[in-house]
Amino acid sequence: MSCKSTKVAPSVDFDHSCSDSVEYLTLNFGPFETVHRWRRLPPCDEFVGARRSKHTVVAYRDAIYVFGGDNGKNMLNDLLRFDVKDCSWCRAFTTGTPPAPRYHHSAVVYGSSMFVFGGYTGDIYSNSNLKNKNDLFEYKFATGQWTEWKVEGSLPVARSAHGATVYSDKLWIFAGYDGNARLNDMWTINLQDREHACWEEIEQSGEIPPSCCNFPVAVCRDKMFVFSGQSGAKITNNLFQFEFKGHMWTRIPTEHLLRGSPPPPQRRYGHTMVAFDRQLYVFGGAADNTLPNELHCYDVDSQSWEVIHPSMDSEMPSGRLFHAAAVIQDAMYIFGGTVDNNVRSGEMYRFQFSCYPKCTLHEDYGKLWENRQFCDVEFILGEREERVLGHIAIVTARCQWLRKKILQAWDRQRQTKQDSCEESDEGAAGGLRDIPASNRPMLEVSIREAEAQPFEVLMQFLYTDKIQYPRRGHVQDVLLIMDVYKLALSFQLSRLEQLCVQYIEASVDLQNVLSVCENANKLQLDQLKEHCLNFVVKESHFNQVIMTKEFERLSTPLIVEIVRRKQQPPLRLYSDQPVDIGTSLVQDMKAYLEGGGLEFCDIVLLLDGQPRPAHKAILAARSSYFEAMFRSFMPVDGQVNISIGEMVPSKQAFESMLRYIYYGDVNMPPEDSLYLFAAPYYYGFSNNRLQAYCKQNLEMNVTVENVLQILEAADKTQALDMKKHCLHIIVHQFIKVSKLPNLRSLSQLLLLDIIESLATHISDKQCAEMGSDI
Repeated sequence: MSCKSTKVAPSVDFDHSCSDSVEYLTLNFGPFETVHRWRRLPPCDEFVGARRSKHTVVAYRDAIYVFGGDNGKNMLNDLLRFDVKDCSWCRAFTTGTPPAPRYHHSAVVYGSSMFVFGGYTGDIYSNSNLKNKNDLFEYKFATGQWTEWKVEGSLPVARSAHGATVYSDKLWIFAGYDGNARLNDMWTINLQDREHACWEEIEQSGEIPPSCCNFPVAVCRDKMFVFSGQSGAKITNNLFQFEFKGHMWTRIPTEHLLRGSPPPPQRRYGHTMVAFDRQLYVFGGAADNTLPNELHCYDVDSQSWEVIHPSMDSEMPSGRLFHAAAVIQDAMYIFGGTVDNNVRSGEMYRFQFSCYPKCTLHEDYGKLWENRQFCDVEFILGEREERVLGHIAIVTARCQWLRKKILQAWDRQRQTKQDSCEESDEGAAGGLRDIPASNRPMLEVSIREAEAQPFEVLMQFLYTDKIQYPRRGHVQDVLLIMDVYKLALSFQLSRLEQLCVQYIEASVDLQNVLSVCENANKLQLDQLKEHCLNFVVKESHFNQVIMTKEFERLSTPLIVEIVRRKQQPPLRLYSDQPVDIGTSLVQDMKAYLEGGGLEFCDIVLLLDGQPRPAHKAILAARSSYFEAMFRSFMPVDGQVNISIGEMVPSKQAFESMLRYIYYGDVNMPPEDSLYLFAAPYYYGFSNNRLQAYCKQNLEMNVTVENVLQILEAADKTQALDMKKHCLHIIVHQFIKVSKLPNLRSLSQLLLLDIIESLATHISDKQCAEMGSDI
């Protein structure tokens, strides 16, 4: 999202009981906060509690609770409370014996209690009695009572700087530091039944993160995520996910992130990570001797990172480490930490999340590919003439090479038809749109140089901008991607080329490097062959590789090349030329709508009788309304009248809707937003993303300059609260509004509405003054 200031659009539910959503269109304007805005809240006063770092914060109802940490001189065990509604600080009420002063502990909320585990205790001022703990305390928010859980049986080793979370009624503890070494073990304890609670060590499997400490954990979509942290020489910026049900770890790959795409955050420690909706937000920490203050966001669904640009009116926190963060409703709160010059902070910051539903563009086109509905082209592949179905609209939008093949095949088909009926001029026109969709035969396109399996992977990329990541240890998966890479080079798909190279290079290991190298040599893929040769001759790899049976079976020229490479490594040539990463699905579909796909249109949309050529497969992929129409009762003449309920949108609003359908664009003038507010309901889009953006657009963009256009749109769409809002602006800014040329073109009824609003606004005193002037 850009730096432009936008507002939070609360989620909007469809009223499926409405026969016509337009008649019930309401927007319910209320208080709203600027999206992606950082706001500095009142800091904690020294008389309430000390500035600190290495503490914990948890969220309970409308309050943030801060426990422990250190102020630079002493460890702390006070409990502070910050009311997010009143923005006020106080000491939380407590009874009983609290945990000993500590830092680098963990704190979580379960039910109506906070649980504190472990941490580092002792006197840091005199450097005495310092030790890690493995005790477990409960604080009840309702009574303020502290109690220690005395647990029988095996216990986790005492630790600090670990990760902790709650899932399925259990507290989960992972990794940390025991005073001598970093850990990567996992323990859990059931918090439902204190009397019978016992610790259980979890047997983990998969790609377990290295032993680490000073890292955050967050739970999203029933998985626990761990990002970076201190792990000695092995420190990385890897993101790992843990499946609670199977106790399986997976490293989240970043090989699908193309050069030029936002990379993951730098490796770091002492940072925070919180989950909101489908995203993870990483802030702060120490990153290679710097204290960055960018906010990084990871989308769990798209597996992509981005740096969140703060709103223009943000009060940004400075970089810091060992701070703490929590989420209340749709905002993140960050407190304390160590800032420049080892100074402890007492600042509280609030960050406003955005609540927009995700863009389903890639998923919708992906389902079109999987379902193979409305296919209009059949590719005949390789010597075995295997057949793969597809959609002309998607293929010709994404790949110029295949576009030429389709046009050539279509010309041959038309020529064959002309030869068979020379007396008829049917088919003599120059585009697919000249043949009615209902009469159009399946187009056959022969591609001898492609086999079915790699071609299907290529097709999946055309529809989704993604390819499936090779399974670890499966050489055949890597070899398949190499075949896809060969096709990408032939078909001139730069973006797919880069994806394949990154995937293959990331998948090369000691077990498969020789197979990959031999295949690259056979396919004349020089870049991949170079990568494999350099991998083999690496000091830590060479002896292991040459002792394998695969090396003995290698062709003589390759063995000679490896030996020579080891003896005399070639000079490395570095190029500062930018890498061509090609065009994305969004960019290609935008160009297609703007004219690039005109000759492939196979449906005509009628708006007030005016034709707008379009593409059946694209409309069906993005709208269940069109999908049902084309599947069940496709118009014989290939023409569809466009409306939203009983309302016909303006031409401008209709173009805005097409931009959303084709490539997910949500930028539009405010008056279009009123016309399209009900479109997600009527046309059956995958979610209400468009509706949420329409609402936000209206909330922030009604001005004196456009208020008359929006008033007209509100009147036409029966958006009564918006109409009332516009009349309010007109009345209070009437001197400016009266000079607008559009005022003269308003309908008589709307002019009467304005006069009535003016009359209601004028006070009795003003009426008397006006009367005395007559």
